[in-house]
Amino acid sequence: MQRKSLLTILAASALVATVPTVASAQAYPTHAIRIIVPAPPGGAIDLIARLVSEKLTTSLGQPVIVDNKPGASNNLGTDAIAKAAPDGYTIGIVGGSHNINKFLFRNLGWDPEKSFEPIVYTHEVPLVFAIYPKIPARTLPEFVAWMKAHPEEAKVATSGRGSAQEMAAEMFRMATGVPMLLVPYKGSSAAQPDLLAGRTALYIDTVSAIQGQVKAGNVRAVAVSSRKRAQSLPDVPTADEQGLKGYDASTNGGFLAPAGTPKAIVARLNAEINAALKMPDVRAKLEAAGVDIQGGTPQEYAALIKSDLAKWSKVVKEAGIPAE
Repeated sequence: MQRKSLLTILAASALVATVPTVASAQAYPTHAIRIIVPAPPGGAIDLIARLVSEKLTTSLGQPVIVDNKPGASNNLGTDAIAKAAPDGYTIGIVGGSHNINKFLFRNLGWDPEKSFEPIVYTHEVPLVFAIYPKIPARTLPEFVAWMKAHPEEAKVATSGRGSAQEMAAEMFRMATGVPMLLVPYKGSSAAQPDLLAGRTALYIDTVSAIQGQVKAGNVRAVAVSSRKRAQSLPDVPTADEQGLKGYDASTNGGFLAPAGTPKAIVARLNAEINAALKMPDVRAKLEAAGVDIQGGTPQEYAALIKSDLAKWSKVVKEAGIPAE
């Protein structure tokens, strides 16, 4: 009899302990939500955050504010997301560096899987193999053949250490076995002029940054890095289609919450952000910027992060890139 009474008390205590969490999730949100963007204004993740924040402000009935925290290769803002209170009132959006930086920096203070609750995979931004247009190559295999015949001119621009552009170039070098000199720049605005002038032969840049030069005929697009053709450049074949089987070096990302955020809140945010991504005005603006819209469940985003971590770990190791 005493044992039965004890079990009853324990069961009741456990039920009471869950009530605040459930009630909190049901009432959520009761005040403003902050979206941390670990990059400056103007990039893909900033654009997505601002478009989605407008829609969430309406659907959730509370202000949703974008807070840019750039710096330290996006690690500064990502650290702020990881260390925020896990209550759904501070979330963040990350890009491709989220799954690369673990292998480039020794003391991050956060782990790309353990420190976060994935909310939703929002986007993929394909990279474009843009070559100097006076090079007599119209396809990726023709360009590889040209580089082999002109090793002294096989200079490939990148956007600096650990960037998606550098990782894509390293993957390209591994896949083809072509010796090439990687030339680091501080982003697209610095790298593109040398490509246009022929001082470099190739720049594997994001479609959003380079598509204007492609459409103007200032550079020639011979491939895209994604598994599927880019929505904004549908006539440009993938590297995989042209013989580099399995090549996939796009930059991608999505929304994350701090680890420990209640599952009910994550599910609510997932549903609302998926709905926002399907809105015609949001889709039109993102597609015009060269962003391929994704969506899906938290579990699907978690699986993508795990897969990307395995991929980039291999690339960094085989390329011999040391961690700082």
